[in-house]
Amino acid sequence: MNERVLRELPPLHEKDFMYVADRRKKEFTYPIHKHEVFELNYVENGEGVVRIVGDNTQTIGNSDLVLITSPDLEHVWLQGDCHSEEIREVTIQFFFDFDSSDSLFGRTPLLPIKHLFEKARNGVAFSQKAIDKVRPLIDTLSSTQDKFYSVIKFMTILYELSLAGDTRELATSSFAKVDVDSDSRRILKVKDYISNHFTEEIRLADLADLVGMSATSFSRFFKLRTSKTLSDYVVEMRLGVAARKLVDTTDSISEICYDCGFNTLSNFNRLFRKHKGCSPREFREKYFKTKIIV
Repeated sequence: MNERVLRELPPLHEKDFMYVADRRKKEFTYPIHKHEVFELNYVENGEGVVRIVGDNTQTIGNSDLVLITSPDLEHVWLQGDCHSEEIREVTIQFFFDFDSSDSLFGRTPLLPIKHLFEKARNGVAFSQKAIDKVRPLIDTLSSTQDKFYSVIKFMTILYELSLAGDTRELATSSFAKVDVDSDSRRILKVKDYISNHFTEEIRLADLADLVGMSATSFSRFFKLRTSKTLSDYVVEMRLGVAARKLVDTTDSISEICYDCGFNTLSNFNRLFRKHKGCSPREFREKYFKTKIIV
């Protein structure tokens, strides 16, 4: 695979806790990129800017706050239709080892933050209510001289965001290469089966038998645990893998279509546009236009 995404080398040193950049700008020029460290990115006065995180593309409003904790999740903010002369962007880069058995984030007071980090592997966007809650802390973070108090302030930001109940996951798990390991054994068994057989026809009755449930009970159970119908979940997975292939390979669109379990090219194009807001060809071109070869 040819690497076409800029892998950014953040200015964090081994003993640094975080890096904060508070910038005023007129335009976004940085290409699509990814990096090993986590990133909380706040944009103000950016109405019309286009935000791409993985296979999710959205036009943002006046303010935008996104957390990304995956080293392989591409992201970029593009100028779009933004004509503001006073864009403000605050980027906070940091890294916590929250998965290890002895991590502080496994302790009860910090568990909400750990759960937020897990969710943010797909990238998460926060509501305006959550943004308003932490904006005063973000506004003064870069000017806080005492490093200890700046850390306390940042941890408070993370904690407040972890309590927000209306965060939105951005990239699909299949695009972001994220394995969900926090589900119950039953739903995990179903997701594992779908992940291994998504290119084939997947029948609700077969999955119900897999976990010893009736078709009706399983349908309700699956919707309750995933917030999606089975057909929507399978389509989302197929589209996520297809988007990944559009970015990472030079395979033709028709090859990708059939490799990902779609029966017809027209159906693939229709579903892709419905879920991603553009055609597969436009998606590929948009990514390549914002990438550089390194």
